[in-house]
Amino acid sequence: MTKFRPLYDRLLVKRVAAEEMSKGGIIIPDSAKEKPIEGEVIAVGNGKVLEDGKVRNLEVKVGDKVLFGKYSGTEIKLDGEEHMILREDEVLGVLE
Repeated sequence: MTKFRPLYDRLLVKRVAAEEMSKGGIIIPDSAKEKPIEGEVIAVGNGKVLEDGKVRNLEVKVGDKVLFGKYSGTEIKLDGEEHMILREDEVLGVLE
């Protein structure tokens, strides 16, 4: 696997697979599926650099399940799998 270390307050997130079937039992074709807005944090940066030069550690950690906005982040492919690079402030919340 390719090693990837996000910088500063960025996170590497792997999207959680979308539902294949609707609640009513209708199979959703790939072309009609919306990309999920939920993912698992794979790697985190060292922290956010503040105006005074100090580094604030990130609240999100590896393994957290997070929600993010539909148009947030940058999509990349690592080893053939889709991932997202997000800033910590693009994360809407952590699922517990």
